[in-house]
Amino acid sequence: MNSREIAKNRLVEFGIKPSLQRLAIMEYLMNHSTHPTADMIFNDLFPSMPTLSKTTVYNTLRLLAGEGAILSLSIDEKNVRYDGDISNHAHFKCKKCGCLYDLPVEGMNSIHVENKGNLLITECHLYYKGFCERCKSEIV
Repeated sequence: MNSREIAKNRLVEFGIKPSLQRLAIMEYLMNHSTHPTADMIFNDLFPSMPTLSKTTVYNTLRLLAGEGAILSLSIDEKNVRYDGDISNHAHFKCKKCGCLYDLPVEGMNSIHVENKGNLLITECHLYYKGFCERCKSEIV
């Protein structure tokens, strides 16, 4: 199965009608683990899709995140970043270069939280910040 078919299946799985723009954005996110911003996605897709608008990118990302087909990350204080990997994992942001990395977390589904208000928890975001290997060597 090619990446376009995989992207289409993800959209259908989450009840999202697979338009040309939605497919392109979903496929981009599933093939780029760079945790891009909406502007980065627009700038990368626009040359091959000149009819694409920034509004379409923002609206599509909002729809995809709202339906759970992608992750919307607020680890960056300046920009929302997006992740096509919806498996349970944490994120690490380098304080110097700003790169975001996926971090596997063992037992993330079984983290104990005292739920005093009998709340229905539907998602959890686990972020780490520090210095990546390259930037750490520059400050040490």
